[in-house]
Amino acid sequence: MKKAILLIVFVFQSFLVIAQNGLELRHLQCEMLTNPLGIDVLQPRLSWQIITDKAEVEQIAYHVLVASSKEKLENNEADLWDSGKVESDASINVLYKGKKLNSRDDAFWKVKVWTNKGETQWSQTALWSMGILSYAEWKSTRWIGYNQLFEGDTIGQFSKLSARYVRKPIKLEKDVKEAKVYIMGMGLYELYINGEKIGNQVLAPVPTDYTKNVKYNVFDLTNKIEKGENVIGAILGNGRFFAMRQEYKPYKIKSFGFPKMAMQLVVTFEDGSKETIKTDESWKFTPYGPIRENNEYDGEVYDARMELPNWNKTGFDDSKWMNMMWVQEPGGFPEGQMTPNMKVMDVIKPKSITETKKGTYILDMGQNMAGWLQIKVKGNSGNIIKMKFAESLKDDGSLYIANLRDAQVTDTYILKGEGEEIWEPTFVYHGFRFVEISGYAYKPKLEDFVGKVVYDDLKTVGTFECSNPTMNQIFKNAYWGIRSNYKGMPIDCPQRNERQPWLGDRTTGAYGESFIFDNQTLYAKWLDDIKFSQTLDGGIPDVAPAFWRYYGDGVTWQGAYIKVADMLYQQFGDKKAIENHYLFMKKWMGYMESQYLKNDLMTQDKYGDWCVPPESLEIIRSKDPMRLTDGEVLSSSFYYHLLQLMKKFAKIIDADASDVADYDELSERIKTAFNAKYLNAKTFSYANNTVTANVLPLAFGMVPKELEEKVFQNMVHEIEVVKQGHISTGVVGTQFLMRTLTNFGRGDLAYKLASNTTYPSWGYMVENGATTIWELWNGNTADPEMNSQNHVMLLGDLMIWYYENMAGIKSSEAHPGFKQIIMKPDFNAGLSFVDATYESSYGSIKSHWTKKKNKLDWGVTIPPNTSALVYVPTADVSKVKINKQNLEGVSKHIKTEGNHLVFELKSGTYNIAVK
Repeated sequence: MKKAILLIVFVFQSFLVIAQNGLELRHLQCEMLTNPLGIDVLQPRLSWQIITDKAEVEQIAYHVLVASSKEKLENNEADLWDSGKVESDASINVLYKGKKLNSRDDAFWKVKVWTNKGETQWSQTALWSMGILSYAEWKSTRWIGYNQLFEGDTIGQFSKLSARYVRKPIKLEKDVKEAKVYIMGMGLYELYINGEKIGNQVLAPVPTDYTKNVKYNVFDLTNKIEKGENVIGAILGNGRFFAMRQEYKPYKIKSFGFPKMAMQLVVTFEDGSKETIKTDESWKFTPYGPIRENNEYDGEVYDARMELPNWNKTGFDDSKWMNMMWVQEPGGFPEGQMTPNMKVMDVIKPKSITETKKGTYILDMGQNMAGWLQIKVKGNSGNIIKMKFAESLKDDGSLYIANLRDAQVTDTYILKGEGEEIWEPTFVYHGFRFVEISGYAYKPKLEDFVGKVVYDDLKTVGTFECSNPTMNQIFKNAYWGIRSNYKGMPIDCPQRNERQPWLGDRTTGAYGESFIFDNQTLYAKWLDDIKFSQTLDGGIPDVAPAFWRYYGDGVTWQGAYIKVADMLYQQFGDKKAIENHYLFMKKWMGYMESQYLKNDLMTQDKYGDWCVPPESLEIIRSKDPMRLTDGEVLSSSFYYHLLQLMKKFAKIIDADASDVADYDELSERIKTAFNAKYLNAKTFSYANNTVTANVLPLAFGMVPKELEEKVFQNMVHEIEVVKQGHISTGVVGTQFLMRTLTNFGRGDLAYKLASNTTYPSWGYMVENGATTIWELWNGNTADPEMNSQNHVMLLGDLMIWYYENMAGIKSSEAHPGFKQIIMKPDFNAGLSFVDATYESSYGSIKSHWTKKKNKLDWGVTIPPNTSALVYVPTADVSKVKINKQNLEGVSKHIKTEGNHLVFELKSGTYNIAVK
C-alpha cells in the first residue's frame, strides 16, 4: 500500500488524499496559501479523499491522529487528539474533537481509513496552525499610520493619495527556529522581508466592513529571516479603505480613514525562547515613493524616477523618513482570513495593436477580463505612458467609456529612463478588453504587453462541453465573467465606478458558480459580511459588506443570505454555514414579517424582476406593465420559498421544534392568500401572466396540484408562442426558469432558450461579440448609464441547468455535498453529446454521453465513498448494458419511474449503453 499525498484545499478545512492499494498517486493542488496558517476556528473540519482504481469502494471507518509536532505524529504520539477507530463513512467535514488549541499552536495530523476493499496505510502528514484567538493578544499591538495628506494628495470626487512605504530594521540575537508574521494592512498591503516580497497574493487582504471585522493574513517567514540584521518593509495602498468616493458622497458611501497597519512578527529561537516584534511609533515611513496615486476606480500613477532603491533592505538610510504615529484602530474585530487572497491567476497575450489617427494605440486583448496590463517600454526620463481601459470600442475605433460613469480607469507610468523598463500596477485592477496607450516614442510591439488576470485564488473544478457551439461559448463567457467578479467578495462588475457586492446578483448565481469554481470559502466569508451588516432590528442591506448605505428591505435581494447558506450545505455539505447564521436569518425573516406582511402577503419589494428585456432596444428598464411582474408577487412567493428553506435548516440543526411549526403555519397562510389574490383559475395564470409570475409559484410548489400542469402549459404558451421562444424574464425569474421547464418535461424549450442567438438571449450576446455576460439583454444598444459588459446576474440558473439537467451531475438533497449524486440528464432536450466534469469534495465526477439515432452511450465516473442514482431513458431492462454486462448483474436496486429505469451505482467508472 502507498502513503498519501497532501492536498490543502481550505484554510479552515484541511484536506488529505489517501492512496488505496497500489494505485499510482494523483497529485492534487490548490495553491491557496503556502501553509494553512491563521485558523481561528476552534474546531477545524478535516476532510480526505480516497483515490483508487477499484470499484464500489466505501469507507467504513477512519482513525485520525493529531499531534503538536511532526516528530510526535511520526511516532503515533497523538498528544492533541487520537480519535481511535471510528466506524463511519464520513470523509469530509469531520470535526476536530481533541484538546483545546491555543493561539499560534501547530497541529500536525494524519488519517487512515478502512474500506470494504481493505484498509490504507497512514497518510502523509498535514498541518494547520491556529491564529490569534483573542482580542487581548492584539490589543498590545498598536495600529500605526499617519492621518494626513501630503503634497499631491487630494480628497474629493477623484481622491488621490500616494502609497505609504513603511520599514522597520530589527536585529535578532539568536538562531531562528521558526518565524510567523500576522499582518493587517488597511486598505491594501504588500509585505517584504529583507527585500523579498512575501507571498504571491495581490490586493490583500480581502475587503470587509472594517468597522465590523478586519482580516489578518499569516505567513511563515522561517526561511526568510535570520540571526542578525533584518528589515521588515510594507507598502500600504488605499483599496476600499480610502479614496473610494467617500468624501464625495458621504451620505451613501462609508468612510474608513487613512491607510494603517498592525503587525506581529513572532520569532521562536533554537533555544526555545521567543521574541515578538510589533508595530509601534519607531516604525518609519515616507509618502514620497513611486506610487503617487492608487484608486480602484481611477487607476494608479507610478513615477519610476521616485523609486527608493533597497528601501526594504538593510543598510538603507531612512533618516529623512518620518515616524509612524499611533492611530485609532478601524473598529472591526481581528479575524484570521479563511478564504484565499486574490492572485494573478492567468496571463493572456493581446491579439492586435492598432494605431489611431491621433497617434495613440488601441490594444485588443481578445477577451473581456479583470486585472491589469504589464508593459515593457524604453524612453527618456520623465516620459509619460498612459493606459486607459474599456470593454468595447465605438464605431470609429476609439474607446467606448460612457458606461464607466465617472471612473477614470487610467494607469500612468513615468519613466526613469534607464534602458528597458517593465511595469505593472500594484493596488488597482481594471475590467477591460481594450486599452488605449499613449506616450510611446515608437510603435510598440504586441510582445511589449501582457494581460494579468486577477481574481481570488480559487480552483477551477468544473468543465463543460456539448454539441452546441453557442452553448459552449456561453459557458466560456460565464467562466470569464464569474472569475472577473471574484474580488474577495462577489461583485457585480469590475470596470465602472460601482464594483459592489449586490446580494441579488448571487441569490441563485452562487449555486451555478459552485460547479465551475471551488467557491466555498468565498461564500462562507460573504455570509459573514451579510451578518455583520445586519441592523439591530434585523434589516439586511442590498450590498454586503455595506460599503453603500442601501437598506431596501427587499426579499428577492436579501434572500441571498438564506439561499447562499443552502448552496453551501447542498454543494459542500457545509452544515456550519447554517449553524452559524440560522439565528441571524431567523431574525431577518421575523423583521420582514413584522414590518411588511399585510393580509398574509409580503408587500415590500424594491427592484422588481430587475432587467427584463425591455420593449425598446435603447432603454434600460421596461415601462410596459405587461412585461413587469408585481413586486408583491415576487416578494410573497419568494418569502414563501425562504420559509421552506428555514424549515429545512431548523431540522438540519435541530432547532426548537416550534420553529418548524411556525414556518409551516405562516407558509400555508401566505400560499392561501397568494393563490386567492393572484391565481386566475379560469386562465390558469398568475397576476398579469408574465413568465416570472408563473414560474415562481411553479418552482416553489405553491400552485394547487390539480392546476399545476395547466399553469405550466399556460406559461409554455407564453414563452413558445407569445415570446416566440425567447426569454422574457429578468434577474428573479431567470433564477428558476431553466430547471422548472425541464422538471415539468419541457427540457427542449429550455434548450431553445439556451441555444437561441436572436434577441433576447444569451446567444445574442455571443453573436454580438460578447466574451463575458452582459448586465442587460440589450447590452449592445441600451443607454450607457447601466450596460456593463461583464456581469453575471442574468445567468440565473443556466449553469445549474448545464450541470444538473444536461450533464446529470447533481447533489442529492438527502445526502448533500455529492455524497449521493443524482445523474439524470435530459437526453432529449436537443443536444447530441455532453462532456462534463466536476471535482467534488469526494473526488472527480464525470459524465460524458453521446446520442445517435436510437443509441445512447454514456460514460460516468463516481468517486470513492459516494454512490449515484442513475436514470436511463427506457423502461426496458434488456435494453441497458453496463460495462457490457446486463443491468441486473451490476445493480440490484432497479426501479421504474415513468419512462426511466432508476438504479444505484457505487463508486467506479461505468460505460452505460442504451438501445
